[in-house]
Amino acid sequence: MTSKNHTLSGLLALGIALSSTAMAAEPVTPKLTETLDLLLRQEMRSIQAAMGQIHSAIVMGQHDDVANQAQQVHDSFILKQSLTQKDREDLRAAVPDGFLQMDQEFHELAAALAKAGRNKDTGNEYRIFNQMTRNCVECHNTYVSDRFPDLGAL
Repeated sequence: MTSKNHTLSGLLALGIALSSTAMAAEPVTPKLTETLDLLLRQEMRSIQAAMGQIHSAIVMGQHDDVANQAQQVHDSFILKQSLTQKDREDLRAAVPDGFLQMDQEFHELAAALAKAGRNKDTGNEYRIFNQMTRNCVECHNTYVSDRFPDLGAL
């Protein structure tokens, strides 16, 4: 086996191990305070609405709408909201690092989508939107499976 193939095999094994670990994650919902649960639900509803509008804007070539909606999604990042110090501590205690990492990645993708919209780059808009959707499914499947029990892995 070549070094390149060995490295690829190792990365594949690591990916499978990480996927198995992520799939076994305990839902975070029961660990959230009432305040955090409310904030996350509000953020998810606004993201859901924006994602629908973004999809429509992509297929109609409305790049400014893609950019504006994606920027709003980026700016809704829960850690940037006006959380009290206690809320921040409660959030850190309630969710694993993987949850926060997926949330951060999602909002970074939203920033990239806003840029693609400003650049009128339909191909990148489409690709990034699909990555964002995959991120949503993975996060919901891993961390809120109690709310979405019929959601299967990708």
